[in-house]
This record gives sequence, C-alpha cells and structure tokens, in this order.
Amino acid sequence: MTTCESKKLSDLLRRLPYHGAQSRKGSFRNPDGVAFKLQNLRNVATGKGLGNVSKMDRGIWAEFGSHPDKVKQLAALIRSGAEFVESMQEAPSNEGDEFVEGRILTELHKKRERNPNVRKRILAARRKKGKLTCDICKTQSRSSDPTLEDATLEAHHLMPISMALERKTQLADIALLCANCHRLLHRAISIKKRWLDINEGRQTIDLLDEYGENSVPT
Repeated sequence: MTTCESKKLSDLLRRLPYHGAQSRKGSFRNPDGVAFKLQNLRNVATGKGLGNVSKMDRGIWAEFGSHPDKVKQLAALIRSGAEFVESMQEAPSNEGDEFVEGRILTELHKKRERNPNVRKRILAARRKKGKLTCDICKTQSRSSDPTLEDATLEAHHLMPISMALERKTQLADIALLCANCHRLLHRAISIKKRWLDINEGRQTIDLLDEYGENSVPT
C-alpha cells in the first residue's frame, strides 16, 4: 500500500462516527499506524512483514483472509454507511445492541429504520388491511383514536443491511413491530450474531422472556 493509499484509509477510519473526541487526536488511526496494521496482517498471511502480530490480527485473517470478495463488499458498505450517517448530522445512538455486520452498519440500519417515509409507507399499507398490530406479539394499540393508534409501532427492516443496500426498500422488506418487540428483536440478533426473520424472532423473544435477555440458548 502506498503512502497516499494509507492516508486515504486513515482519513476514512478517523471519519467513522462512533469514535468521538478520540478521532481528533493526531495519533489516532494515523497513516503510519494503518500501514503497520496492514503489515501485521501481511505477516499472518505470508510470514513476511512486521512480527508484532496480535490475537485479533490472527482472528481477523482467519475470518476474512480467504474471502476477498466479502472484504470488498463490506468495505464498500462501511464507506456508504459512514457517508450516510454523516449526512444525517446526528450523533451515534450508542444503544448498545451491535449486529454481526459491525457498529457502523448497525448504526446505518437503525437510521434507515427511523426514516419517516419508510414508517409512513408500512402504516398506510397496514391500515388498508384493518387494525394495526405488532407482527411479533400481535398486540393492538390501546387507543381507538386514529391519531394515537400508531404511537408505539415502529418499522423494522427484515433484511440484513448488507443486502438491503443493494436494492430499493420494498414493503415486503419491512415489518411493523411494537417498540418493545423491536428492541427485543434487535437484542436477539445481536446476541445470536445472525439475522432473524419474524418467526425466529417470535420464538427467540419467547426464550428471552423465559431465560432473561442476556442468556439466550444457542
């Protein structure tokens, strides 16, 4: 990797929206540090390069070293995610539930779900079918006032963000969940480290009720 390429990668890593004040320090993710880290990965792959290799370096290479296409796809998604989050001009939510795709794509997923147009579309479609209900617990609104009926319901993207970015969001890609089930489903996805559809989410949430949120059997 050239000096120019190291500088570009350093700039991207420093821009990621969850570093806060740390990213403003000159030493944080600087080009030299980026180059050294890449040399560590080169050592794991070839035995050449710097020898100061960590357990994490070996774990990262074991997971991604044989999958260059996956690495390329994730890199593109991270760039898109960073640009999208920056365009929202909001601080990261820091809600704690991180999906297997990583923090930046988790943040992107949650911001896409909060898009008012997405929620408006799913609510309009469901109202044509009758009373609004949560797709997991089937709970209906406690209010008969149409201006309050949807207050506790949220849009949930059914597809992993890595797939959702490849096409325009369709109604079939969105579920309508009460705020409680939505948070529980995000927690279950984070704990189990894989995406869950609505049926799997319903079964897992039942287990969460039985065993507690932080002890889901795998």
